[in-house]
Amino acid sequence: MENRQPANLQTPDSMNSGIKTEFPAEVTHLVKDLLYPSESDEPIEWFSFNANIKDDLSAADVEFYLGYPPSVTSEEIPVENFWSPLLTVEEWYGDDERAQVERFQSAKQLLETNLKKIKAFRVGQIEIDLYLIGQLNEKEWGGLKTKLVET
Repeated sequence: MENRQPANLQTPDSMNSGIKTEFPAEVTHLVKDLLYPSESDEPIEWFSFNANIKDDLSAADVEFYLGYPPSVTSEEIPVENFWSPLLTVEEWYGDDERAQVERFQSAKQLLETNLKKIKAFRVGQIEIDLYLIGQLNEKEWGGLKTKLVET
């Protein structure tokens, strides 16, 4: 069968979504093997989701778009509360710990440069899902996620 698609139409592979594809890869590389400190140090990962949200992202939006049941509690927290345990340099830190803080600082700058409307959220109790989320483009949101354990 002959392909009758006009040559000037873009194929799905060539369409530009407006997302810099290297940005998520850069963030993933920066946070690779880094742990978020809590009662159980947990890995930090890049994630993204599609959502058509006109206003600022809310805790209810996070619950809905990330598939949490109605019984789960969530709250918005100051963005600095997400970063504070990661960017604090303690007196006793050695070279490895200081290098980790530098990687977290680089990740923070990269996220602040590429995401709009950045917010932080806690979802759940005791085993808490912690999110730092911002807008990539009109319909895509992304950021960092990890888990906290607080007993």
